[in-house]
Amino acid sequence: MITGRKALVTGAGNGLGRAIARHLSAAGAGLVVLTGRRRDKLEETAASIPGPTRVETVDTADPDSVSELVARLRDERISILVNNAGIAGPVAPLWEIEPHAWEEVFAVNVRGIYLMCRAFLPAMIERGEGDIINLASVSGKRPLARRTPYTASKMAVIGLTTTLAHEVGPLGINVNTLSPGPVDGPRMSRNFRLEAQSLGITVEAAEDEFVSRSALRRMVTEDEVGLASVAMLQMPGLCGADIDLSAGMIAR
Repeated sequence: MITGRKALVTGAGNGLGRAIARHLSAAGAGLVVLTGRRRDKLEETAASIPGPTRVETVDTADPDSVSELVARLRDERISILVNNAGIAGPVAPLWEIEPHAWEEVFAVNVRGIYLMCRAFLPAMIERGEGDIINLASVSGKRPLARRTPYTASKMAVIGLTTTLAHEVGPLGINVNTLSPGPVDGPRMSRNFRLEAQSLGITVEAAEDEFVSRSALRRMVTEDEVGLASVAMLQMPGLCGADIDLSAGMIAR
């Protein structure tokens, strides 16, 4: 399902994007196109992957930047698109969040996915095959105080994905959402620091309170998210699904 195919991963310069790219390559992808805004970070990812890679800078929230990316990749048959690029946004009560901060979260987390799908779907439709995985979050499906822009944007990603799956599924393209729970890494460490400052508690207490909501009493790892992405691509009947990978943060 993956061997020999060409994949593109957004936000591949670190974190989940780097892990997803690494596992796609290990699963046999013929090429992994690493995209993001910082070439130096993308080059670091490329150096960590033994298989074929290509580095391309892009601002996924900018229509012109995305169009230029498509033009540069016109000779590449991209059949796997993983929309991972996203930002955490502000940590504050809704009434303290400035409109520009709200709009920035939606520009990156939602408009970026729309623009990338819009750009790469025509070629997939013409060939009658392709896979798209959009990264959302379990935070889009459960309360997360002081994080309204982020949670709202991730719920929007789920809505975009389920509808798009019904539009292009009949044309041979699978579109699914992967919703990680809290992922152990720099972003969650930042969130715990901000949460601790906001509530006047220790960082350790903020982390303990957060992970206590999960059945496994831990966060998932970046590698687990990468492995889940590969597993989804190996399930040809998966379309319009929203897969929770949360260590039991969400149980349905």
